[in-house]
Amino acid sequence: MFWTRMRKTVLAAILVSGCLLVRARALAAADLPDLVVPEGLGVNIHFTDPRPGEMEMLAAAGFRWVRMDFVWQATERKKGEYDFSAYDRLLKSLDEHKLRALFILDYGNPLYDKGLAPASDEGRQAFARWAAAAARRFRQRGILWEMWNEPNIFFWKPKPDVDQYVKLALTVGKALRDAEPHERYIGPATSQIDFKFLEACFKAGLLDYWTAVSVHPYRQKPPETAAEEYDRLRRLIDQYAPAGKRIPILSGEWGYSAAWKNYDEAKQGRMLPRQFLTNLASGVPLSIWYDWHDDGPDPKEPEHHFGTVRFPYHAQRGPVYDPKPAYLAAKTFSTVLGGFRFRKRLLAGGKDDYVYLFVKNDEARLVAWTAAAPHAVTIPVGPAEFRVTAHTGESLPAVTASGRDVTLTITDAPVYLAPKTKLAID
Repeated sequence: MFWTRMRKTVLAAILVSGCLLVRARALAAADLPDLVVPEGLGVNIHFTDPRPGEMEMLAAAGFRWVRMDFVWQATERKKGEYDFSAYDRLLKSLDEHKLRALFILDYGNPLYDKGLAPASDEGRQAFARWAAAAARRFRQRGILWEMWNEPNIFFWKPKPDVDQYVKLALTVGKALRDAEPHERYIGPATSQIDFKFLEACFKAGLLDYWTAVSVHPYRQKPPETAAEEYDRLRRLIDQYAPAGKRIPILSGEWGYSAAWKNYDEAKQGRMLPRQFLTNLASGVPLSIWYDWHDDGPDPKEPEHHFGTVRFPYHAQRGPVYDPKPAYLAAKTFSTVLGGFRFRKRLLAGGKDDYVYLFVKNDEARLVAWTAAAPHAVTIPVGPAEFRVTAHTGESLPAVTASGRDVTLTITDAPVYLAPKTKLAID
C-alpha cells in the first residue's frame, strides 16, 4: 500500500510539473518580442481569411506579426452572444506560418450607444465583457490586445474625448485582469505621438494595466526624427509608471505612402528599413509597418499606396502579389540581420550619418546610410573586407578597410556590410 501511495504521489508530482512547464511556455509565448531581428517586425492586415498564397508570401518577407482589427460589432450581433469563428480561422493560418497577432479591440456596436464609442455604463460594461470573453477564448496564444485604434482622432466617435476613452480603457483593463491576468493589454495607439492625450491616460492610471504603450509615429519627415520623441515619451512613461514596472514603447502602426508628394515606391522602399532600424536603436521591440498590400488602384490616393506589395492579386501564379521595393527591403533586412541585435551607433560622419553595429555571438554586421545628401564617410572598423548588400538585396562591390578605416559612400538607402572575417569592435 505504501508503494502504491508513493507511485501515485510521484505520478501526481510529474503531472503537476508537466502542467507548470506547459503553462510557463504558454506565458513565455505571450511576452513581448525580443530586440532581435526579425522577431518584432510586422504588418497591418485587413482580413480574417487570407487568399491562397498570401500568408506564405507575407511570412517569406520575414514578418513575424500581423496587426488586425478585432471588430466588436462583427462578433457580438446579439447582446451577450459572441461569434469569434472568423478569428479562429485567422489564428489557425497565423499559427501555420509562425506569426503572432496584435488584435485591436474596436469599434462601436449598434447594440449599444447608437454604435458610437461606448459612453454609457451599459456600453462600457458590454465592451469589457466582450473583450474578456475574447481573451478567455484565445488565452495563451501570444496575442497583444490593444485598446482601440487612434482614439485621439476621428476613430473615436462622435469626436475624440480622452476622458471617455480613459473610462472605457480602465473598465476593460479591470475586466481583462479579472478574466485572464496573464494576457497582454496595451494602448492607446494614438495617431502620431500625442503627448497631451498620452499623459492624460498615464495620469488616470492606465499604466497599471498596460503592458506597453503603443503609438503611431506617422510623419513625412525621415524616420530618424522619431528618436527624440521616443526619448521624451520614455521619460513621460517613467514619470507615471508604477514602481518597478518596465513599460516599453511599441510602434504599433507606421508607414510611408508611395503616393505622397515627393514620394514614390523607390523612396518608400528606402524608408522601410530606416524605420525599423530607428525603432530598434530606440529600444522599441515591436514595429508594425502600415500596410501589407496596397488598398486600391487609384494612383493619386495616398491611402491606397502604403503597402509592401501592389494591389492586384494574381491567383494563378506565384508570388500572388507584385513585390514593391518595400517588400524586397523587408525581406533583405530580415535575412541579412536575422538573429542579430542592435549593439550601438558607431561614431562616423556627421549627425545625419548613421552606422549601426549589430551582433550575434561573435559575428557582426554593419548598416550604413545618411539622412543627408550622398557623401563618403570613414568607419573605424578595420582591418577587414566586407561583403556589401543593397537594401533591396542586390550584391554590391566589396569594400576593404585601409588599416583600421573603411571608406564608403553612403546615401539615403541603407547598405549592409558583412565582414568576411571576425570583426574586432569594442
